Amino acid sequence: MTIPSSSLLSRYLLLVLVLFVLLLGTSSRLVKSGSHDYQDALSKCILFFEGQRSGKLPTDQRLSWRSDSGLGDGRENGVDLTGGYYDAGDNVKFGFPMAFTTTMLAWSVIEFGDMMPPTELRNTLVAIRWATDYLLKTVSQPDRIFVQVGDPLVDHNCWERPEDMDTVRTVYSVDSANPGSDVAGETAAALAASSMAFRSSDPAYAETLLSTAIRVFEFADNHKGAYSDNESIRAGVCPFYCDFDGYQDELLWGAAWLRRASQSDSYLNYITNNGKTLGADDNINEFGWDNKHAGLNVLVSKEFLEGSVYSLESYKVSADSFMCTLIPESSSSHIEYTPGGLIYKPGGSNMQHVTSIAFLLLVYANYLSRTSQTVNCGSVSVGSASLLQQAKKQVDYILGDNPMGMSYMVGYGDKYPQRIHHRGSSIPSVKDHPQFIACKEGSVYFGSSSPNPNTLVGAVVGGPGEDDVYEDDRANFRKSEPTTYINAPLVGVLAYFVANPN
Repeated sequence: MTIPSSSLLSRYLLLVLVLFVLLLGTSSRLVKSGSHDYQDALSKCILFFEGQRSGKLPTDQRLSWRSDSGLGDGRENGVDLTGGYYDAGDNVKFGFPMAFTTTMLAWSVIEFGDMMPPTELRNTLVAIRWATDYLLKTVSQPDRIFVQVGDPLVDHNCWERPEDMDTVRTVYSVDSANPGSDVAGETAAALAASSMAFRSSDPAYAETLLSTAIRVFEFADNHKGAYSDNESIRAGVCPFYCDFDGYQDELLWGAAWLRRASQSDSYLNYITNNGKTLGADDNINEFGWDNKHAGLNVLVSKEFLEGSVYSLESYKVSADSFMCTLIPESSSSHIEYTPGGLIYKPGGSNMQHVTSIAFLLLVYANYLSRTSQTVNCGSVSVGSASLLQQAKKQVDYILGDNPMGMSYMVGYGDKYPQRIHHRGSSIPSVKDHPQFIACKEGSVYFGSSSPNPNTLVGAVVGGPGEDDVYEDDRANFRKSEPTTYINAPLVGVLAYFVANPN
């Protein structure tokens, strides 16, 4: 080997050092994929809901590997409870998260519907109606709400296509003696918000939704209590969708949506007069299917920011406080981020926090922009541009700008999860394998290392851990399971960036 001269040796060593540093940083460096096709992502995000449908599927069903399922739901109880959505990768219809999903889809249309391509606006309204048609069935009896179909313990003991489902379809309900203000309040919110979404395209349906929302909210307020406190249904909803944070936030949330939809002062008085007693100042930095506080504060702040209702100032103060926690340069910032920049909260299905918070960032940014206001975060004044930037970082991370260099939305981009925790996606479809696959016979597909045979297009999985690492492992449901309430707020977020990509 020829020994290089001292000058050449210096250059050689410098080159080696540079290469070493580059290689060292590969595992933690943020991989950017360039500009994203937000319209394609939006289309797929909405399409996902067709894969979660229960009931008799329409002739224009686009995810053709799905077929009819749950056609006897409610029959043993003398009520038609067909339809609605399976919340995640199982075959249970949980009413609490389904109602929240519906509210968020409707809120997406209310805030960002005019930014959606017409076809995708129509598809979003179809997705909402698939839920609201079902929710109307659940509240068809006076002072009673059917809150769930399917025994989750039995269901989770099987790995079975929904089309083959032969597990017990237990129906759970709340009534005046066994209240459920949380589910009732969220259902009222879903119906009220959806009435706004349908107001221009189907005013008669919108009126039905609103009048029903009013009735359901009265039930929630007149018979107070958490649904998971009822011994008759506790075993069916816990630990999956217990009410961990109390029912009070859903009462305020339901009233806030009824105020927005009806403009009735009675609901304004409700949220003004009951804020303290119902804990409006509690847990203001949380938002999701169980805790509505941050979303409530953002929603209610609109009227105060517009200068029309000064009695709502406390809600705006809480909304400002929440926004300040999300801004890294703020002295009150305490949100946790992964090294790659993803919002991270301990527990399962982290992307539910990411998409919901990104949605609130965008909505609040719009409210601030329209009223030319900012948020005072101590020594930092935060405007709408900063909130928009934070939201964009989150959605771009989901779509591929992350250390793994992969999209966490199935079917979007060149690299995405192949082994998601989802029964229908992981088992050959009835079109390809028409023979019945019994409860335990699906286990071979659960344990397989092969990619899922059916692509659940648009499904956003729970996502990577706090170290930005994602193992494409079907068994790791906390990371690999999609849910409707991950996708629902993302519909609105993507709609915004379709119209404002830069």
